[in-house]
Amino acid sequence: MKKLNKFYTHEKALCESVNVGPDTKIWAFAHVLPNAIVGSDCNICDGVFIENDVVIGDRVTLKCGVQVWDGITLEDDVFVGPNATFTNDLFPRSKIYPNKFYRTIVRKGASLGGNCTILPGLTIGENAMVGAGAVVTRSVPANAIVVGNPAKIIGYVDTVPISQSVSDASRVGLTKTTVSGVTLHKFDEVVDIRGSLSVGEFGSTVPFDVARYFLVYNVPTAETRGEHAHKECHQFLIVVKGSIHVVADDGVNRQEFVLNAPTQGLYLPPMTWGVQYKYSNDAVLLVFASHVYDAADYIRDYNKFSELKSNG
Repeated sequence: MKKLNKFYTHEKALCESVNVGPDTKIWAFAHVLPNAIVGSDCNICDGVFIENDVVIGDRVTLKCGVQVWDGITLEDDVFVGPNATFTNDLFPRSKIYPNKFYRTIVRKGASLGGNCTILPGLTIGENAMVGAGAVVTRSVPANAIVVGNPAKIIGYVDTVPISQSVSDASRVGLTKTTVSGVTLHKFDEVVDIRGSLSVGEFGSTVPFDVARYFLVYNVPTAETRGEHAHKECHQFLIVVKGSIHVVADDGVNRQEFVLNAPTQGLYLPPMTWGVQYKYSNDAVLLVFASHVYDAADYIRDYNKFSELKSNG
């Protein structure tokens, strides 16, 4: 092992780039091309190949057998498992090159399992987890866990387990959750031979003045809805039919709920990141909102949401 410009390269590795941060280690049979940028304290394991148009952040781990092609950006603290495969050309032909390679971005803290495949031009969100062997054909939201071929969302990292959540609360009224300001509501229900009736009141059951409502239905079970926060708008969710899973996130705490009865409602205050997924085939979601639609009120980038929450 020899020392080059404060980073280390194994005697059987080839590092042609001088843009490598301190304390990074490049192990045997790895090859880093001249224009690649590699951050500090990274671990580049045996047999890794890093092409020219590549940007790698700090504390990134690339396990054995990974090739990082032109157009790939790996942000800080990314983990890439052994033999994970990146691609940068949707229609590759021998000796025929695109004018520009697709840009693939793996956001900070994300992990890619061994032998997974990432199609070109996608974004893997912050702290997302890609399962071993998954084939990722669409961008992955922040904090999502995806598995399979094609990869589908099966959960979200660091959520309070559903079994420990309050989604099965049975008493009428509201129940506080682990997410700041988010409350789960149980409505009055009247059941007799004529059928069932569930009732609530605006201003009390729904704790804000309602300016708008919308319905979400006919959602393929593989799809994820929401994936945003509002700056000012309050929302109240009721599943009129079927079931869905809802993830609420305040930037620190994240909790998952199952809404599966019209006697339940979930209140999401402003500056709460909300996700709905695992829709049943017959699911109908009713949402009350405190404001009319305003595109400027939406925060659709989880990184921006996290920054705003951190800055108070």
